[in-house]
Amino acid sequence: MLNELSSLKGSALQAKDGTLGTVADFLFDDSTWKVRWLVADTGGWLTGRKVLIHPSAVVSVEPAVEGFTVALTKAQVEGSPDILKDRPISQQMQNDLYGYYGWSPLWSGGIFGAGMYGGMAGIATPVLAPSPFGARAAGKAGQDDGRGWSSSEEGDPNLRSTSEVTGYHVHASDGEIGHVQDFLVDEASWEVRYLVIDTSNWWFGQHVLISPSAVNSVEWSDRHIRLDISREQVKSSPSWSPAQAVDDDYERRLHDHYA
Repeated sequence: MLNELSSLKGSALQAKDGTLGTVADFLFDDSTWKVRWLVADTGGWLTGRKVLIHPSAVVSVEPAVEGFTVALTKAQVEGSPDILKDRPISQQMQNDLYGYYGWSPLWSGGIFGAGMYGGMAGIATPVLAPSPFGARAAGKAGQDDGRGWSSSEEGDPNLRSTSEVTGYHVHASDGEIGHVQDFLVDEASWEVRYLVIDTSNWWFGQHVLISPSAVNSVEWSDRHIRLDISREQVKSSPSWSPAQAVDDDYERRLHDHYA
């Protein structure tokens, strides 16, 4: 099943023994387009701390009912390594969390196994981003990397916030097509399967789905995403609206169109 991440933000986070808070954001790896962390807002419970929950801890997702249920206790979360809200998240901080909880940084499974699209994994699963994207230079010490963090603060250079990337301008090979409105994520693998693009400034009233495999480069400092497909290819792709479910048939037609 594919979920719009925007619809999951604000959902309750339920531990085994009570409420942890709500989901404030999602952090993804920009070299694999895979969600790596859920960012929890704990309200006044753990003031001044940023709480990160790994997707492998999620037991169920029911946004309209209970929200996220995780296989953790409140005591476990309270005793986890401190991550201060005003500091970037380094790889060492993440390693501390992996070690504390026993989570695997190589985890690739999901809460529902192969998911309802398991039989079509070869169609919609995004490939690794091209090298200019995944192997971005770290920059000189103290230089802003486009997230409001400087490289001297040693933040993980591949970790991105979906809230920050929402709104990025998207360019086809021959011109702008719109901006990022949302992300469709496979709840089985936690991969970003599609970027939801609002094309209203170019193609009024329309939305299109773009696979991360079509991304040629991302200019983080300028907030631009560049694709290796043309405007005509986008405009002639199978029609889609936010009210429409993305089923096997639609994914097959979308794949055939861009193949």
